[in-house]
Amino acid sequence: MTTMNYIGLDVHKKTISYCVKDASGRIQQEGKVGSTRRELDCWMKTLPQPWTVAMEATIFSGWIYDHLLPHATQIKVAHPLMLRAIAAAKKKNDQIDASKLADCLRCDFLPECHMMPRAIRDRRRTLRYRHLLVRQMVQMKNRVSGLLMETGVEYNKQRLHKVSYFRELLSANGEVPPSIRPLLKLSRETIERCQKTEYALVSSLQRDPALADRIKRLRTVPGVGPITALTWALEIGDVSRFRSIKQAISYCGLCGDERSSADKAMRMPLSKQRNKHIQRALVEAAKLAPRQNHEMAVIYDQERQKGNSNRATLAVARKMVAYLLAVDRQQRDFVPAEERGTSAA
Repeated sequence: MTTMNYIGLDVHKKTISYCVKDASGRIQQEGKVGSTRRELDCWMKTLPQPWTVAMEATIFSGWIYDHLLPHATQIKVAHPLMLRAIAAAKKKNDQIDASKLADCLRCDFLPECHMMPRAIRDRRRTLRYRHLLVRQMVQMKNRVSGLLMETGVEYNKQRLHKVSYFRELLSANGEVPPSIRPLLKLSRETIERCQKTEYALVSSLQRDPALADRIKRLRTVPGVGPITALTWALEIGDVSRFRSIKQAISYCGLCGDERSSADKAMRMPLSKQRNKHIQRALVEAAKLAPRQNHEMAVIYDQERQKGNSNRATLAVARKMVAYLLAVDRQQRDFVPAEERGTSAA
């Protein structure tokens, strides 16, 4: 009868430290291998069969996971913040880290995190790149305003970034000094290039056959536009991994930490252990939802009367998570409360 071999990988940019242990914990192999596909292929030929792997989630984990998956019995990716045994060790190096990962895997103590399918990760990378472009556009727009303010040029703040007004500003306004004209033109060209690229990225994701139907359903939820729907679909992935709405709300970063001891309980600010991309999208959408839906407006007003508009926005965002989760689970469009009542009658 063949026994399973457990491998811990401590992944870095240039090298990967590994430790292979059998079921009893005896070390079979250990060492280092280069972080390249060719070296990993050569290394896998030397491994005893069968084998399963554990590694910590890093920026490099995705491609290594995909490369090893066809050859391994199972691959698990560990949550970095949960690996306290490694972080708190008195003696710490790559070889010890790999050994402890192998032990955690062997004893079934590994704090596993969810690994998205490759197709979702590829599309998610495109969406996150779009966010980078948006940040760059905002920076360039602020730089344009800063240049004009530095030189004392009067301008219309609301119309500054419209094409016709900007062209008119450069051609007809004598207050614009020659020294900043090339910088203004370069900034404007950068903004337009980013806008075109951002539009192309979003359009390609919306037309994607794997996402089109799901995006269409999600957009029926009040306050959910194309970006929020895409962010939900690509950051959440398979909604069946959430057993309850509370778990989804926690993942989205819409609830605070809790510090309880004995008979004392303290609620802390919003937890930093969250998916920041979906959190940002939901909070922005929750600011618009009360204007489009009466039920959302009632939730917002009830919380707003307690004196905190930010908490009111979070309450709306949590309700949106419940709606989005229901739409995904039931595979049908969102129906407002007014229409539900009418159809029931």
